[in-house]
Amino acid sequence: MTDYPAAAVPTGHVEPVPRRVRGVLAGKTVVDSTRAKYVWEWPYYPQFYFPLDDVLPGALRPEDGGRLSLRVGEVEKPAAAWVDDSVLPGHVRFGWDALDAWFEEDEQVFVHPRNPYTRVDALRSTRHVRVRLNGVTLAESSSPVLLFETGLPTRYYFNRTEVDFTHLVAEPGTVTACPYKGETSGYWSVRVGDVLHEHLAWTYAYPAAAVQPIAGLVAFYNEMVDIEADGELLPRPRTHFSR
Repeated sequence: MTDYPAAAVPTGHVEPVPRRVRGVLAGKTVVDSTRAKYVWEWPYYPQFYFPLDDVLPGALRPEDGGRLSLRVGEVEKPAAAWVDDSVLPGHVRFGWDALDAWFEEDEQVFVHPRNPYTRVDALRSTRHVRVRLNGVTLAESSSPVLLFETGLPTRYYFNRTEVDFTHLVAEPGTVTACPYKGETSGYWSVRVGDVLHEHLAWTYAYPAAAVQPIAGLVAFYNEMVDIEADGELLPRPRTHFSR
């Protein structure tokens, strides 16, 4: 039992994608489709399956084992795609990381396709929220932004003036991404006493438009710190650590 909504769609569900979807490799669009399908290979988010006719002619080549290699100019990606008629006849599925970039309409999407049944809301609040680790207060606010994302615990975002940066250690070069929020612009470990706790806090300088209220704010992993809301200690969730 959790205190946030579960994923709504079972494995094996298929739906049409109403958006134009494009995948790019080596500066070339290798798939461009308004006829893609969502296929839920597991409950949390779908994958794109494309009609073979929407793939750049000659870009796919058969390999042993049923996989397809993808070639654009001098760039070749082995085992980049596959066709499984038991899932969706006449369609091809690409490995997400086999391409350099993906776009839904003209907006770049990171990590995996956006789930049409997932809602993400960034709401300003006057709840009093405190973040502590081993008895040390890392952040405290009566004006946080709460980010609600279907299937994940609530994330609490703090103004930088409400964060004790004397305990935060910057992680230059650490970048993560989210389909709904974009790419992070900063990451921190937390030092309490002689112990360094890695990868605990992050920020988005330029988040997706739908969650603009979190721009520049700092959040901490609920799974690794203690969070109090209006004086109540919240249980640490068990998740796969999505930002």
